[in-house]
Amino acid sequence: MDLAIAIETPDQPEVLLFLAASDAYHAERYPAESNHTLPVTELLAYDVTFLVARSDGRAIGCGALLDRGDGSAEIKRMWVDPAARGLGLGRKLLDAIEQEARVLGVRTLRLETGVRQPEAISLYRAAGYREIPAFAPYRPDPLSHFMEKVLG
Repeated sequence: MDLAIAIETPDQPEVLLFLAASDAYHAERYPAESNHTLPVTELLAYDVTFLVARSDGRAIGCGALLDRGDGSAEIKRMWVDPAARGLGLGRKLLDAIEQEARVLGVRTLRLETGVRQPEAISLYRAAGYREIPAFAPYRPDPLSHFMEKVLG
């Protein structure tokens, strides 16, 4: 697999289809009030870095870094095409997001993921993320799992 992970914009037709698939996946598993995905308009903001993983030029994964401006950032829209799962792409994408966070001077990364996504929770735990209480702007939600990693 010829893999490249780079900063791109999320408003490309292929990426929009990819994000729509992610939205559908999450909508099947969680009610609207427990879905915290950022819309494309917010992914285009100045404080968001959006990365796309491509294999042979085709988008197979993505993730965003939302800089909170206080030395912390939040991981958003982390997604791997179901056909590309099991190849270690999630970890490579997470590593690329963490590297970009370091470049931006981020010291702490946080995320919210759903309790019905045990594979994602396992990935984050294996990468050194630990469970934390809900953080702003979130409120406690029995369907949410909050995690954090302090970058070295």
